Formats: sequence, C-alpha cells, structure tokens
Amino acid sequence: MIPEQHFSVVIVAGGKGLRAGGEIPKQFQPIGGKPILMRTAEAFYNFDYRMRIVIVLPEEFRFFWEELCEKHGFRIPHSIVSGGETRFHSVKNGLEEIQKDEIVGIHDAARPFIPKEVIGRCYREAFDFRCGVIPVIEEKNSVRILTAYESKALDRKKIRVVQTPQVFPADLLKNAYETPYREEFTDDASVAEDSGIQIKLVKGDERNIKITTPLDLKFADYLCRNNLV
Repeated sequence: MIPEQHFSVVIVAGGKGLRAGGEIPKQFQPIGGKPILMRTAEAFYNFDYRMRIVIVLPEEFRFFWEELCEKHGFRIPHSIVSGGETRFHSVKNGLEEIQKDEIVGIHDAARPFIPKEVIGRCYREAFDFRCGVIPVIEEKNSVRILTAYESKALDRKKIRVVQTPQVFPADLLKNAYETPYREEFTDDASVAEDSGIQIKLVKGDERNIKITTPLDLKFADYLCRNNLV
C-alpha cells in the first residue's frame, strides 16, 4: 500500500530585504501589481491546493501583511509564524507548524516564479527516497575562488547554483534543526547534511530567479506584465 503524501511548505519571508531598495521589505513589494509573497504562495497552492502553507514574517509586519491580503483579496489558506534572528531561526520557527509525517519544502519568499514541474520533482524525490532534495542549475559564468593571496579558476562544469524549494521528510529536518546555530549554515541543505541527511540534486529552472536587487525587481515586474512567466 502506498502511504499517503502530505506536502507542506515553509515560505521564508522573515528578513528585511534591504538590498532591493524601497520603504518596505522586498517580499511585500509588487510585481505585476501583486506583492511578491502572494505570487510565491500562489505557486505552491496552484501546484496542490491541499498544500499546507506556513509563512514566516517579521513580527512587526504581520498586521501589514493582513492589510495587504485584504486589499488584494488574497484568500489562500496559510499560517503565519514570526521570524527569528537569522534565517536558521526563522526556518526553525516555521517547522514548529509542520507535522513529522509530512514532506516539507523550505522556499525563499523572493522566488515567486517557481515552476510546477520543479516543485513536483523535488517533493516526489524526497518522498520516494526519504532524503533531502535541492533543485540546481548549471553555472554559465566563469568562476574563481579566492585564496589568502590570489584567486584561482574553477571548472564551472563542476559547479551548481542552488535554488529552492529544498525539500525533506519533515521528521528528518525537524530533528536536524535541533542542532545549535552555526554561521556556516547558509541554507537548509547545509543544516541537513550536518546531521547526516543525504542530499540529492535535481534539475532546477532558469525562471526560478531570486529577487534581491532593484534591478531584479524591475526585471520581475517586466516578466509579469508581459506574461513571460
């Protein structure tokens, strides 16, 4: 008998997003007339309307988010959790809303264009193999690594650029996040690997961009208004 699949996602929007400019954090800024965070949540809801959606927000912006939801008629069911001191702590807070028998994805709020195919690929692999799954794309640029006194070229064929969602059996990831925070924990896969969870790479998508800078915002708005995503 095939066990039932319970999918959930923690959308991490707990940061201030200052590099994108503007008076409000980037996750609340509009692209194509709608806040980025709403488009991100819609991507997972449209993949599977049964998806449990947990959004991690800065505590001081919870009421602002509620106002945005009312203004835009945003009715997708979701839970709100307050962010922590770092991304690590924000994810840990979000995981408290997740049951151990679920398959959970951790996704950047600033990646609103995640295709259904990538979501499905990540969740299926995590479910089938009980491992961590992260989407990646090939690096197109020449890259160099810095040493103490110089820089050295790296073979870009051996480099992969990491995207989200990073997806795991929830019981494994919740256990991994019981470890004390360390600065080298730059994403969920690094936390998971530290606790011995196997990480599997799957094909990501060039459309799954992360909006970080003012130029990214303008580009994302252009894509939305011209129906290119």
